[in-house]
Amino acid sequence: MGLLQWPVLLLLGPAAFLLGDCSGTSSHSFLVFLTTVSEPGQGLPQFTAGGYVDDQHIGHYESYTKKVLPSVSWMKEMEKERADYGKRQTQILQNEEPEFRANLVILQNRFNQTRGIHTWQTMYGCEVGPEGRRGGYIQHSYNGRDFLSLDKETLTWTAAQPEAQVTKRSWDRDRAFTQHWKASLEEECIEWLEGYLHNGKEVLQRTEPPVVKVTCQAHSDGMETLVCRAHGFHPKEIDANWRKDGEVWEEGTFRGLVAPNSDGTYHALVGIQINPKDRDLYQCHVEHDGLKEPLDVAWEEPASNIAPIIGCVLGAILLGAAAIAGIMLYRKWQSGFKEAPTSGQGSDNQGSDNSSKGSNLAI
Repeated sequence: MGLLQWPVLLLLGPAAFLLGDCSGTSSHSFLVFLTTVSEPGQGLPQFTAGGYVDDQHIGHYESYTKKVLPSVSWMKEMEKERADYGKRQTQILQNEEPEFRANLVILQNRFNQTRGIHTWQTMYGCEVGPEGRRGGYIQHSYNGRDFLSLDKETLTWTAAQPEAQVTKRSWDRDRAFTQHWKASLEEECIEWLEGYLHNGKEVLQRTEPPVVKVTCQAHSDGMETLVCRAHGFHPKEIDANWRKDGEVWEEGTFRGLVAPNSDGTYHALVGIQINPKDRDLYQCHVEHDGLKEPLDVAWEEPASNIAPIIGCVLGAILLGAAAIAGIMLYRKWQSGFKEAPTSGQGSDNQGSDNSSKGSNLAI
């Protein structure tokens, strides 16, 4: 075994199930994250792997349980249809886990970092979008910093750090290895994604319209911020903007992330700073597949004196929550959220070039 064998974790073979139709105006993605750490403890497994379809965590494996476990009901039903599905994936990851750790040791030696907590992570996946758009990518990181990524157009690997040059030269020389990854990302991964969309279509391909509410936040300088919040919608593609006198108005506009809710729906925020005397000229314009026609929502005069205060305070809370959530998601993405595979072939503990036959290479 060597680094970068396709983990079977959470993946469907093309012939395993009927394939779904990814056409339409929505985009869909399938991602696998794998991480290994040098010093596990305090609830932190040495190796973890997880899969996500459209931001929904569908299953995971960790070194404590040494078993692939589905995270959503439709994945559990899928396993019932194929009794060997989870067992086969579990066995493969159990065999790969010690090799993943061996690769981390190689990197620790290469960076001269034999003590402390260190991580080796990999993220790979694919996506489909409107009008047949498709994409695939794989990226590796060491200690939360970019290490290597694949350029599918040139069939070369991009080294983000000097220490990655050793691995880059080794992988670039093996064209079959790189072509294997290109084909896997652009073809096989898409077929797996389509299979998941078919099996989880009642959840992943449902349509739910957004609920839209406009609140306000008053400022000490006499200005106001209108906050338009859309929530409970699916799919996640949504177009929300502010309009003044019916025209799109970008000045003073800011946006929050389109973020998932615990029930699989999404929420989004778009705000604008205005002069209170022009408040009646502004409307939040929202377009979504779940709406028969676009919504235009304005701030409404509260019925009581206390309502404006509540509305403004709520707007401030929502705006702050969106900012905090965005920062947390970004940090999580940059550090522990990109989980990583890999397996070390041979005993290249000095960081020298290793290669193996077929599609597997050590770092």
